[in-house]
Amino acid sequence: MTYRVNGTPADCVALGMHRWGHVDLVLSGINLGLNLGNSCWHSGTLAAAKQAALLGSRGIAFSTIVSDSREPDFSALEPYVAEVLDLLMPNKTLSLVNVNLPQKPKGVRWTRQSVRHYDGKVVPDKDPMGHSIFWFTVTPLQGAAEGTDRWAVEHNWVSITPLRLDLTDEADLARALALSDTPSMKVAKKQPGTSRSRKKH
Repeated sequence: MTYRVNGTPADCVALGMHRWGHVDLVLSGINLGLNLGNSCWHSGTLAAAKQAALLGSRGIAFSTIVSDSREPDFSALEPYVAEVLDLLMPNKTLSLVNVNLPQKPKGVRWTRQSVRHYDGKVVPDKDPMGHSIFWFTVTPLQGAAEGTDRWAVEHNWVSITPLRLDLTDEADLARALALSDTPSMKVAKKQPGTSRSRKKH
C-alpha cells in the first residue's frame, strides 16, 4: 500500500512513524541529484533520514547523479544499493548514513563529509512567464580532498558517510569554556521570602 503526504520528506517520515508505530529503518531516496558535502545542510532526502534518527529509529539517505538528457540507470545501481544495505543493516550503531552513487560505480568506500567553500554568486534571470528568478552558482573554490564523499563519487566510488545529529564543535566549545571570562554556570539560590526591589528615579 502506498501513501502520499502533502508535506516535506521529514513530514512524511514523522507521519509514517506515528501511523505505524515502531519502525526499524527508514530508507530515503533514491534522490535524483547528489547530496554531497555542503548539500547535507539543505537536502530534503537527508532530512527524512535525520527525522528517523531524531525519532529513535535509523535513517539511510540514497542519492545519485542525474543529467538533463536522461534518468539514472537504476538497474545498474541496484547491486550497489544491495551491497550498501547488506553492509549497513546489521550495524545498528549507525543511526544516520548518507549514501551517494555515481553513474557507473566501481565499488564502495567509507567517506567523510566534504566541506569546502563555493563562489556563492547569485545570477538573476527570467522564467518563461517573465517572472524574476535567481540561480545560485556552486563553483567550488578548491578541489575535493581525498577520502571525502565528493572525492569518492568523482572517482566513481559509492560514498557511505556516517553522520551525527549533534553538530557541536567540541574543540571550539572546549576553548570557549577555558576562557577566563567564561560566564559562570552557577545560579545563585534565592532565599525564601526575599525579593529584589528597584529604586524609582
